[in-house]
Amino acid sequence: MNDDTPDQIQRHGLVVDLVPEMRDEYLRLHSAVWPAVEAALSAHHVTNYTIFLIGDTLFAYYEYTGEDHDADMAGIARDEVTQRWWSLTDPCQKAFRATHPGSGGWQEAREIWHLR
Repeated sequence: MNDDTPDQIQRHGLVVDLVPEMRDEYLRLHSAVWPAVEAALSAHHVTNYTIFLIGDTLFAYYEYTGEDHDADMAGIARDEVTQRWWSLTDPCQKAFRATHPGSGGWQEAREIWHLR
């Protein structure tokens, strides 16, 4: 993430592994993300959210345009519809490469280069 860009956009990359036997369920869920989940993300300044798949690893990218990332992420986490969504998607995921037990799954990737 780089949070001192002139345009005030913060870029975030995250990785998580899929539980292989839950892969199809995760892909099915994401073929039609609930509009209320998308609305909660948008309301908390998350834009250009994309999830990529490489084998059984997911890479997520989003841009944050607000002023308090931690507060907005907490707001998303308090959203009841998002909590229900996560109750379906979380069992499909496991910590990236399972090398960081207890990390809570998604791990933030450090931005090392960006072309404007």
